[in-house]
Amino acid sequence: MFKVGDIISYQEMCNEEKTSLQKGMNFRIKNNSSIILMSLRKNAPYVDRIENDGQILIYEGHDIAKYKTLNQDPKSLDQPMFLPSGQLSENGKFYNAVCNYKKGQQKAELVKVYEKIMPGVWSYNGIFKLVDAWQEESDNRKVFKFKLELTNDDFKKDNAEFEIEHNRIIPTEVKKEVWKRDNGRCVICSSNVNLHFDHIIPFSKGGSSITAKNIQLLCAKCNLSKHDKII
Repeated sequence: MFKVGDIISYQEMCNEEKTSLQKGMNFRIKNNSSIILMSLRKNAPYVDRIENDGQILIYEGHDIAKYKTLNQDPKSLDQPMFLPSGQLSENGKFYNAVCNYKKGQQKAELVKVYEKIMPGVWSYNGIFKLVDAWQEESDNRKVFKFKLELTNDDFKKDNAEFEIEHNRIIPTEVKKEVWKRDNGRCVICSSNVNLHFDHIIPFSKGGSSITAKNIQLLCAKCNLSKHDKII
């Protein structure tokens, strides 16, 4: 199972979830997990954003599929709550989960979040609670917005001091800068597999998540070795 900050390929992500993740929004698929794929890259098709020092994700809903628009630009149409069949779209399923949560009919939906950093490079951002949803006007159409809060579900309860450094998302631009600076390799052994975005000074000891100076690439083996020295 991935840990927050792990760097993975698209295929590794699909292998972990045991399905081909073609859509950005996936409500309770395969192993009953809800999954979203996000991107904060320039020219990304949707406007996602991070708030509250990396602990809140505001995720934009998805447009109607292009092949269903009768030659209309999907960006000119309201994002759909329902499919043409009358069934809920993925937007509708996530929105309905929020409504049931607010009514006290279910716990907050847990959502696994993966982020595309650059072509072929993804990062696991952790498990989030889906706590709010709304529609808002954007460029003369209605879009969905979903608010998700980062949980501690990925963290080891018996090792909170070490794991607390990952209770916030490292900004995308920092990840890209670190990846380029470290040439996509572990800074200790130069491995290019099983990589992880590591805090040089742990957040719990005053280290920052928002500057590349405090983030480095480590492979799983070197990350574990550093961990053993810390504790």
